[in-house]
Amino acid sequence: MTATTSDGKLSARLIFIALGAALGGFVFGYDSSIVNGTVDAVEHEFGLNAVTIGFTVSCALLGAALGAWVAGVVSERVGRVRTMLFASILLAISAIGCGLCFSAADLIVWRIVGGIGVGFASVIAPAYIAEVSPAAHRGRLGTMQQMAIVLGIFVAFLVSALLVFVMGSADATGWFGLAAWRWMYLSLLVPAALYGVLSLRLPESPRYLVERGRYVEAAAVLTRDMGMNAGAETEKKIEEIRATVHVERRQKFSDLLGRFGFHPLVWVGILLSVFQQFVGINVIFYYSTTLWKSVGFAESDSFTISLITSVTNVVATIVAVLLIDVLGRKLLLTIGSAIMTLSLGMMAVAFAQSVTIDGAVSLPGSWGIIALVSANLFVVGFGATWGPAVWVLLGEIFPNSIRAMALGVAAAAQWIANFIVSTTFPALADAGLALAYGIYAVAALLSLIFVIFMVKETKGRTLEDMKL
Repeated sequence: MTATTSDGKLSARLIFIALGAALGGFVFGYDSSIVNGTVDAVEHEFGLNAVTIGFTVSCALLGAALGAWVAGVVSERVGRVRTMLFASILLAISAIGCGLCFSAADLIVWRIVGGIGVGFASVIAPAYIAEVSPAAHRGRLGTMQQMAIVLGIFVAFLVSALLVFVMGSADATGWFGLAAWRWMYLSLLVPAALYGVLSLRLPESPRYLVERGRYVEAAAVLTRDMGMNAGAETEKKIEEIRATVHVERRQKFSDLLGRFGFHPLVWVGILLSVFQQFVGINVIFYYSTTLWKSVGFAESDSFTISLITSVTNVVATIVAVLLIDVLGRKLLLTIGSAIMTLSLGMMAVAFAQSVTIDGAVSLPGSWGIIALVSANLFVVGFGATWGPAVWVLLGEIFPNSIRAMALGVAAAAQWIANFIVSTTFPALADAGLALAYGIYAVAALLSLIFVIFMVKETKGRTLEDMKL
Protein backbone atom coordinates (compact mmCIF):
# COMPACT_ATOMS: atom_id res chain seq x y z
CA MET A 1 0.00 0.00 0.00
CA THR A 2 1.33 3.44 -0.88
CA ALA A 3 -0.17 6.68 0.38
CA THR A 4 0.79 9.94 -1.29
CA THR A 5 1.38 13.04 0.82
CA SER A 6 2.67 16.52 0.12
CA ASP A 7 6.12 15.59 1.35
CA GLY A 8 6.58 12.00 0.20
CA LYS A 9 5.04 8.54 0.10
CA LEU A 10 4.77 5.74 2.59
CA SER A 11 6.42 2.75 0.96
CA ALA A 12 7.97 -0.57 1.91
CA ARG A 13 11.41 0.97 1.39
CA LEU A 14 10.67 3.84 3.75
CA ILE A 15 9.27 1.48 6.38
CA PHE A 16 12.47 -0.58 6.15
CA ILE A 17 14.56 2.57 6.62
CA ALA A 18 12.53 3.56 9.68
CA LEU A 19 12.85 0.05 11.09
CA GLY A 20 16.61 0.13 10.58
CA ALA A 21 16.88 3.37 12.54
CA ALA A 22 14.47 2.09 15.19
CA LEU A 23 16.78 -0.86 15.84
CA GLY A 24 18.67 1.61 17.99
CA GLY A 25 15.57 1.65 20.17
CA PHE A 26 15.70 -2.16 20.39
CA VAL A 27 19.31 -2.07 21.62
CA PHE A 28 18.38 0.81 23.93
CA GLY A 29 15.51 -1.21 25.47
CA TYR A 30 17.58 -4.40 25.64
CA ASP A 31 20.52 -2.71 27.36
CA SER A 32 18.26 -0.84 29.77
CA SER A 33 16.41 -3.97 30.87
CA ILE A 34 18.91 -6.81 30.71
CA VAL A 35 20.11 -5.47 34.05
CA ASN A 36 16.74 -6.50 35.57
CA GLY A 37 17.72 -10.15 35.78
CA THR A 38 21.21 -9.40 37.15
CA VAL A 39 20.31 -7.19 40.13
CA ASP A 40 20.19 -9.79 42.92
CA ALA A 41 23.14 -11.79 41.55
CA VAL A 42 25.36 -8.70 41.23
CA GLU A 43 24.35 -7.56 44.71
CA HIS A 44 25.38 -10.95 46.11
CA GLU A 45 28.53 -11.26 43.97
CA PHE A 46 30.02 -7.95 45.07
CA GLY A 47 28.41 -7.58 48.53
CA LEU A 48 26.44 -4.42 47.73
CA ASN A 49 23.82 -2.67 49.86
CA ALA A 50 20.60 -0.94 48.77
CA VAL A 51 22.37 2.32 47.91
CA THR A 52 25.29 0.81 45.99
CA ILE A 53 23.15 -1.66 44.02
CA GLY A 54 20.83 1.22 43.15
CA PHE A 55 23.77 3.19 41.77
CA THR A 56 25.18 0.16 39.94
CA VAL A 57 21.82 -0.35 38.22
CA SER A 58 21.27 3.30 37.39
CA CYS A 59 24.82 4.51 36.63
CA ALA A 60 24.28 3.71 32.95
CA LEU A 61 21.63 6.41 32.99
CA LEU A 62 24.30 9.01 33.77
CA GLY A 63 26.19 7.79 30.71
CA ALA A 64 22.96 7.95 28.73
CA ALA A 65 22.38 11.54 29.83
CA LEU A 66 25.91 12.46 28.71
CA GLY A 67 25.45 10.58 25.44
CA ALA A 68 22.11 12.24 24.77
CA TRP A 69 23.53 15.69 25.58
CA VAL A 70 26.36 15.37 23.05
CA ALA A 71 24.47 13.27 20.48
CA GLY A 72 22.90 16.37 18.94
CA VAL A 73 26.31 17.95 18.50
CA VAL A 74 27.84 14.76 17.10
CA SER A 75 24.96 14.21 14.66
CA GLU A 76 25.36 17.78 13.43
CA ARG A 77 29.08 17.28 12.86
CA VAL A 78 29.24 13.80 11.33
CA GLY A 79 25.64 13.05 10.35
CA ARG A 80 22.81 10.92 11.67
CA VAL A 81 24.01 7.59 10.25
CA ARG A 82 27.56 7.80 11.62
CA THR A 83 26.13 8.68 15.02
CA MET A 84 24.16 5.41 14.94
CA LEU A 85 27.37 3.54 14.13
CA PHE A 86 29.17 5.16 17.06
CA ALA A 87 26.31 4.10 19.34
CA SER A 88 26.54 0.47 18.22
CA ILE A 89 30.30 0.36 18.84
CA LEU A 90 29.96 1.76 22.37
CA LEU A 91 27.20 -0.73 23.19
CA ALA A 92 29.27 -3.66 21.94
CA ILE A 93 32.27 -2.57 24.02
CA SER A 94 30.01 -2.24 27.06
CA ALA A 95 28.58 -5.74 26.59
CA ILE A 96 32.05 -7.29 26.70
CA GLY A 97 33.20 -5.16 29.62
CA CYS A 98 30.12 -5.85 31.77
CA GLY A 99 30.17 -9.57 31.03
CA LEU A 100 33.83 -9.93 31.99
CA CYS A 101 34.01 -7.37 34.83
CA PHE A 102 36.10 -8.09 37.94
CA SER A 103 34.47 -5.77 40.48
CA ALA A 104 31.52 -3.47 41.06
CA ALA A 105 33.67 -0.46 40.11
CA ASP A 106 34.69 -2.18 36.89
CA LEU A 107 31.04 -2.98 36.11
CA ILE A 108 30.01 0.63 36.75
CA VAL A 109 32.58 1.93 34.25
CA TRP A 110 31.36 -0.37 31.48
CA ARG A 111 27.73 0.33 32.31
CA ILE A 112 28.42 4.05 31.85
CA VAL A 113 30.12 3.37 28.49
CA GLY A 114 27.04 1.46 27.37
CA GLY A 115 24.87 4.25 28.71
CA ILE A 116 26.60 6.74 26.44
CA GLY A 117 25.78 4.48 23.49
CA VAL A 118 22.17 4.23 24.65
CA GLY A 119 22.02 8.03 24.93
CA PHE A 120 23.25 8.37 21.35
CA ALA A 121 20.68 5.85 20.11
CA SER A 122 17.82 7.44 22.07
CA VAL A 123 18.39 10.81 20.40
CA ILE A 124 19.28 9.87 16.87
CA ALA A 125 16.46 7.39 16.19
CA PRO A 126 13.48 9.75 16.74
CA ALA A 127 15.30 12.64 15.04
CA TYR A 128 16.21 10.56 11.99
CA ILE A 129 12.80 8.88 11.66
CA ALA A 130 11.04 12.25 11.89
CA GLU A 131 13.32 13.70 9.22
CA VAL A 132 12.67 10.95 6.67
CA SER A 133 8.92 10.53 7.32
CA PRO A 134 5.98 12.10 5.45
CA ALA A 135 3.89 14.27 7.79
CA ALA A 136 0.74 12.15 7.45
CA HIS A 137 2.57 9.01 8.59
CA ARG A 138 5.23 10.45 10.87
CA GLY A 139 3.37 9.39 14.01
CA ARG A 140 3.13 5.74 13.02
CA LEU A 141 6.70 5.60 11.77
CA GLY A 142 7.85 7.43 14.88
CA THR A 143 6.21 4.88 17.15
CA MET A 144 8.53 2.25 15.64
CA GLN A 145 11.15 3.65 18.02
CA GLN A 146 8.99 2.82 21.04
CA MET A 147 7.93 -0.51 19.52
CA ALA A 148 11.60 -1.40 19.14
CA ILE A 149 12.28 -0.31 22.73
CA VAL A 150 9.53 -2.51 24.20
CA LEU A 151 10.56 -5.44 21.99
CA GLY A 152 14.10 -4.98 23.25
CA ILE A 153 12.78 -5.00 26.82
CA PHE A 154 10.77 -8.15 26.09
CA VAL A 155 13.68 -10.00 24.48
CA ALA A 156 15.97 -8.98 27.36
CA PHE A 157 13.48 -10.43 29.86
CA LEU A 158 13.14 -13.56 27.72
CA VAL A 159 16.90 -14.07 27.46
CA SER A 160 17.27 -13.55 31.21
CA ALA A 161 14.46 -16.02 31.95
CA LEU A 162 15.94 -18.62 29.57
CA LEU A 163 19.40 -18.30 31.10
CA VAL A 164 17.95 -18.69 34.61
CA PHE A 165 15.92 -21.70 33.44
CA VAL A 166 18.94 -23.39 31.83
CA MET A 167 21.47 -22.59 34.56
CA GLY A 168 19.19 -22.66 37.60
CA SER A 169 19.63 -19.09 38.85
CA ALA A 170 21.15 -15.76 37.82
CA ASP A 171 24.30 -16.39 39.89
CA ALA A 172 24.79 -20.02 38.81
CA THR A 173 27.97 -20.86 36.87
CA GLY A 174 27.38 -21.70 33.22
CA TRP A 175 29.27 -21.93 29.93
CA PHE A 176 33.02 -21.26 30.03
CA GLY A 177 32.81 -20.81 33.79
CA LEU A 178 30.83 -17.58 33.53
CA ALA A 179 27.77 -16.91 35.70
CA ALA A 180 24.36 -16.57 34.07
CA TRP A 181 24.21 -12.84 34.88
CA ARG A 182 27.45 -12.32 32.93
CA TRP A 183 25.93 -14.03 29.89
CA MET A 184 22.96 -11.68 30.21
CA TYR A 185 25.30 -8.75 29.64
CA LEU A 186 27.30 -10.51 26.90
CA SER A 187 24.11 -11.25 24.97
CA LEU A 188 23.89 -7.53 24.11
CA LEU A 189 26.68 -8.09 21.57
CA VAL A 190 24.23 -9.61 19.09
CA PRO A 191 21.74 -6.71 18.72
CA ALA A 192 24.56 -4.13 19.00
CA ALA A 193 26.42 -5.69 16.06
CA LEU A 194 23.23 -5.98 14.00
CA TYR A 195 22.45 -2.31 14.68
CA GLY A 196 25.88 -1.28 13.44
CA VAL A 197 25.61 -3.34 10.25
CA LEU A 198 22.13 -2.06 9.39
CA SER A 199 23.03 1.58 10.10
CA LEU A 200 25.62 1.40 7.31
CA ARG A 201 22.81 0.68 4.84
CA LEU A 202 20.66 3.68 5.76
CA PRO A 203 20.59 6.87 3.68
CA GLU A 204 21.60 10.11 5.37
CA SER A 205 18.83 12.48 6.52
CA PRO A 206 17.83 14.93 3.76
CA ARG A 207 17.57 17.73 6.35
CA TYR A 208 21.18 17.14 7.38
CA LEU A 209 22.30 16.98 3.73
CA VAL A 210 20.59 20.29 2.90
CA GLU A 211 22.12 21.89 5.98
CA ARG A 212 25.54 20.83 4.67
CA GLY A 213 24.81 22.13 1.17
CA ARG A 214 24.75 18.62 -0.34
CA TYR A 215 21.65 19.28 -2.43
CA VAL A 216 22.15 16.58 -5.07
CA GLU A 217 22.40 13.89 -2.38
CA ALA A 218 19.38 15.34 -0.57
CA ALA A 219 17.35 15.26 -3.78
CA ALA A 220 18.31 11.62 -4.30
CA VAL A 221 17.10 10.67 -0.81
CA LEU A 222 13.85 12.61 -1.27
CA THR A 223 13.06 10.84 -4.55
CA ARG A 224 14.51 7.35 -4.04
CA ASP A 225 13.72 6.86 -0.36
CA MET A 226 10.90 9.25 0.50
CA GLY A 227 9.00 8.79 -2.76
CA MET A 228 8.81 12.41 -3.88
CA ASN A 229 8.64 13.26 -7.58
CA ALA A 230 11.94 14.34 -9.12
CA GLY A 231 12.06 17.88 -10.46
CA ALA A 232 9.88 20.73 -9.24
CA GLU A 233 8.44 18.88 -6.22
CA THR A 234 11.86 17.88 -4.91
CA GLU A 235 13.35 21.30 -5.60
CA LYS A 236 10.50 22.96 -3.72
CA LYS A 237 11.04 20.71 -0.71
CA ILE A 238 14.77 21.45 -0.67
CA GLU A 239 14.02 25.18 -0.73
CA GLU A 240 11.56 24.76 2.15
CA ILE A 241 14.21 22.92 4.15
CA ARG A 242 16.86 25.52 3.31
CA ALA A 243 14.59 28.25 4.67
CA THR A 244 14.42 26.49 8.05
CA VAL A 245 18.04 25.41 8.64
CA HIS A 246 21.34 27.21 9.13
CA VAL A 247 23.06 26.59 5.81
CA GLU A 248 25.87 29.06 6.45
CA ARG A 249 26.69 27.96 10.01
CA ARG A 250 26.35 25.00 12.33
CA GLN A 251 23.80 24.76 15.09
CA LYS A 252 24.97 26.17 18.41
CA PHE A 253 23.84 25.56 21.96
CA SER A 254 23.01 29.27 22.25
CA ASP A 255 20.26 28.73 19.66
CA LEU A 256 18.26 26.96 22.39
CA LEU A 257 18.38 29.81 24.89
CA GLY A 258 15.58 32.25 25.67
CA ARG A 259 14.33 34.53 28.43
CA PHE A 260 13.82 31.65 30.88
CA GLY A 261 17.14 29.89 30.37
CA PHE A 262 15.92 27.74 27.52
CA HIS A 263 13.35 28.75 24.92
CA PRO A 264 9.81 27.82 26.11
CA LEU A 265 9.52 25.14 23.42
CA VAL A 266 12.71 23.51 24.67
CA TRP A 267 11.23 23.52 28.19
CA VAL A 268 8.17 21.70 26.83
CA GLY A 269 10.46 19.00 25.46
CA ILE A 270 12.37 18.79 28.74
CA LEU A 271 9.18 18.51 30.82
CA LEU A 272 7.72 15.88 28.49
CA SER A 273 10.87 13.84 29.11
CA VAL A 274 10.87 14.40 32.87
CA PHE A 275 7.22 13.46 33.34
CA GLN A 276 7.70 10.37 31.18
CA GLN A 277 10.19 9.12 33.76
CA PHE A 278 8.78 10.54 37.00
CA VAL A 279 5.71 8.30 36.71
CA GLY A 280 8.11 5.46 37.55
CA ILE A 281 7.79 3.33 34.43
CA ASN A 282 11.36 2.07 34.55
CA VAL A 283 10.93 0.83 38.10
CA ILE A 284 8.68 -1.81 36.55
CA PHE A 285 11.38 -2.85 34.08
CA TYR A 286 14.56 -2.39 36.12
CA TYR A 287 13.32 -3.85 39.39
CA SER A 288 10.23 -5.89 38.55
CA THR A 289 11.77 -9.29 39.32
CA THR A 290 13.09 -8.05 42.67
CA LEU A 291 9.82 -6.21 43.38
CA TRP A 292 7.58 -9.24 42.89
CA LYS A 293 9.95 -11.47 44.88
CA SER A 294 9.66 -8.97 47.72
CA VAL A 295 5.91 -9.50 47.95
CA GLY A 296 6.05 -13.26 48.06
CA PHE A 297 6.49 -14.56 44.50
CA ALA A 298 9.20 -17.16 43.77
CA GLU A 299 12.12 -16.15 41.51
CA SER A 300 10.77 -18.21 38.59
CA ASP A 301 7.30 -16.70 39.08
CA SER A 302 8.79 -13.21 39.25
CA PHE A 303 10.53 -13.69 35.91
CA THR A 304 7.26 -14.96 34.40
CA ILE A 305 5.36 -11.93 35.71
CA SER A 306 8.05 -9.64 34.27
CA LEU A 307 7.66 -11.35 30.90
CA ILE A 308 3.88 -10.93 31.03
CA THR A 309 4.31 -7.25 31.85
CA SER A 310 6.72 -6.88 28.94
CA VAL A 311 4.30 -8.57 26.50
CA THR A 312 1.58 -6.25 27.77
CA ASN A 313 3.85 -3.32 26.93
CA VAL A 314 4.34 -4.61 23.37
CA VAL A 315 0.58 -4.98 22.83
CA ALA A 316 -0.04 -1.50 24.23
CA THR A 317 2.50 -0.04 21.81
CA ILE A 318 0.68 -1.67 18.90
CA VAL A 319 -2.40 0.22 20.07
CA ALA A 320 -0.37 3.44 19.96
CA VAL A 321 0.73 2.71 16.38
CA LEU A 322 -2.94 2.44 15.37
CA LEU A 323 -4.12 5.53 17.24
CA ILE A 324 -1.39 8.18 17.21
CA ASP A 325 -2.15 9.56 13.73
CA VAL A 326 -5.91 9.26 14.36
CA LEU A 327 -6.37 10.76 17.83
CA GLY A 328 -3.26 12.91 17.73
CA ARG A 329 -0.45 13.26 20.24
CA LYS A 330 -2.13 15.54 22.80
CA LEU A 331 -5.32 13.50 23.29
CA LEU A 332 -3.29 10.30 23.53
CA LEU A 333 -1.10 11.81 26.26
CA THR A 334 -4.17 13.10 28.13
CA ILE A 335 -5.78 9.65 28.17
CA GLY A 336 -2.50 8.08 29.25
CA SER A 337 -2.02 10.47 32.17
CA ALA A 338 -5.51 9.69 33.46
CA ILE A 339 -4.97 5.91 33.26
CA MET A 340 -1.56 6.14 34.94
CA THR A 341 -2.88 8.32 37.77
CA LEU A 342 -5.63 5.77 38.51
CA SER A 343 -3.45 2.65 38.25
CA LEU A 344 -0.53 4.06 40.25
CA GLY A 345 -2.95 5.22 42.93
CA MET A 346 -4.34 1.68 43.16
CA MET A 347 -0.82 0.24 43.41
CA ALA A 348 -0.07 2.62 46.29
CA VAL A 349 -3.22 1.49 48.09
CA ALA A 350 -2.44 -2.19 47.45
CA PHE A 351 1.12 -2.01 48.76
CA ALA A 352 -0.10 -0.11 51.82
CA GLN A 353 -1.76 -3.40 52.83
CA SER A 354 1.51 -5.40 52.82
CA VAL A 355 2.41 -7.45 55.91
CA THR A 356 5.63 -9.05 57.13
CA ILE A 357 5.49 -12.64 58.34
CA ASP A 358 8.70 -14.34 59.53
CA GLY A 359 10.74 -11.65 57.77
CA ALA A 360 8.97 -12.10 54.40
CA VAL A 361 6.83 -9.33 52.92
CA SER A 362 3.55 -10.30 51.22
CA LEU A 363 0.23 -8.83 50.12
CA PRO A 364 -2.71 -10.46 51.94
CA GLY A 365 -5.94 -11.65 50.37
CA SER A 366 -6.67 -10.28 46.92
CA TRP A 367 -4.29 -7.32 47.24
CA GLY A 368 -1.53 -9.17 45.40
CA ILE A 369 -3.81 -9.63 42.38
CA ILE A 370 -4.95 -5.99 42.61
CA ALA A 371 -1.31 -4.85 42.60
CA LEU A 372 -0.51 -7.09 39.64
CA VAL A 373 -3.54 -5.94 37.62
CA SER A 374 -2.84 -2.30 38.46
CA ALA A 375 0.80 -2.66 37.41
CA ASN A 376 -0.23 -4.05 34.04
CA LEU A 377 -2.93 -1.38 33.63
CA PHE A 378 -0.20 1.18 34.29
CA VAL A 379 2.00 -0.43 31.63
CA VAL A 380 -0.93 -0.34 29.17
CA GLY A 381 -1.61 3.31 29.96
CA PHE A 382 2.04 4.22 29.51
CA GLY A 383 2.81 1.92 26.57
CA ALA A 384 -0.14 3.09 24.47
CA THR A 385 0.44 6.78 25.15
CA TRP A 386 3.38 8.38 26.95
CA GLY A 387 5.93 5.77 25.87
CA PRO A 388 5.67 6.30 22.10
CA ALA A 389 4.03 9.74 21.94
CA VAL A 390 6.82 11.52 23.81
CA TRP A 391 9.48 10.15 21.45
CA VAL A 392 7.35 11.12 18.46
CA LEU A 393 6.85 14.63 19.82
CA LEU A 394 10.53 15.08 20.63
CA GLY A 395 11.36 14.16 17.06
CA GLU A 396 8.93 16.65 15.55
CA ILE A 397 8.11 19.62 17.82
CA PHE A 398 11.41 21.42 17.28
CA PRO A 399 12.14 23.41 14.10
CA ASN A 400 14.84 22.18 11.71
CA SER A 401 17.23 24.90 12.88
CA ILE A 402 17.55 23.40 16.40
CA ARG A 403 16.07 19.89 16.21
CA ALA A 404 19.13 17.75 16.88
CA MET A 405 20.49 20.00 19.63
CA ALA A 406 17.12 20.50 21.34
CA LEU A 407 16.26 16.79 21.17
CA GLY A 408 19.62 16.01 22.75
CA VAL A 409 18.93 18.34 25.69
CA ALA A 410 15.41 16.94 26.17
CA ALA A 411 16.66 13.36 26.02
CA ALA A 412 19.46 14.17 28.48
CA ALA A 413 16.81 15.48 30.88
CA GLN A 414 14.92 12.24 30.40
CA TRP A 415 17.92 10.13 31.34
CA ILE A 416 18.69 12.30 34.37
CA ALA A 417 15.08 11.92 35.51
CA ASN A 418 15.35 8.17 34.90
CA PHE A 419 18.52 8.12 37.01
CA ILE A 420 16.79 9.94 39.87
CA VAL A 421 13.82 7.55 39.86
CA SER A 422 15.94 4.40 39.53
CA THR A 423 18.47 5.43 42.17
CA THR A 424 15.89 6.46 44.75
CA PHE A 425 13.54 3.52 44.28
CA PRO A 426 15.44 0.99 46.46
CA ALA A 427 15.49 3.46 49.35
CA LEU A 428 11.83 4.36 48.78
CA ALA A 429 10.96 0.66 48.64
CA ASP A 430 12.69 0.14 51.98
CA ALA A 431 10.53 2.96 53.38
CA GLY A 432 7.42 1.37 51.83
CA LEU A 433 6.25 0.63 48.31
CA ALA A 434 3.04 2.52 49.04
CA LEU A 435 5.09 5.72 49.41
CA ALA A 436 6.98 5.08 46.19
CA TYR A 437 3.88 4.49 44.08
CA GLY A 438 2.05 7.35 45.78
CA ILE A 439 4.82 9.71 44.59
CA TYR A 440 4.59 8.32 41.05
CA ALA A 441 0.79 8.76 41.10
CA VAL A 442 1.21 12.46 41.97
CA ALA A 443 3.67 12.83 39.08
CA ALA A 444 1.11 11.25 36.72
CA LEU A 445 -1.53 13.73 37.90
CA LEU A 446 0.84 16.66 37.31
CA SER A 447 1.61 15.31 33.83
CA LEU A 448 -2.11 15.47 33.03
CA ILE A 449 -2.24 19.16 33.98
CA PHE A 450 0.95 19.84 31.97
CA VAL A 451 -0.41 18.23 28.80
CA ILE A 452 -3.72 20.07 28.97
CA PHE A 453 -2.15 23.51 29.29
CA MET A 454 1.30 23.29 27.67
CA VAL A 455 1.41 20.73 24.85
CA LYS A 456 0.31 21.67 21.32
CA GLU A 457 -0.87 19.23 18.69
CA THR A 458 1.56 18.40 15.85
CA LYS A 459 -0.46 15.80 13.93
CA GLY A 460 -0.31 16.33 10.16
CA ARG A 461 2.14 19.27 10.24
CA THR A 462 5.37 19.10 8.22
CA LEU A 463 8.68 19.61 10.01
CA GLU A 464 9.14 22.83 8.07
CA ASP A 465 5.96 24.17 9.74
CA MET A 466 7.48 23.85 13.23
CA LYS A 467 8.42 27.25 14.64
CA LEU A 468 9.93 28.55 17.88
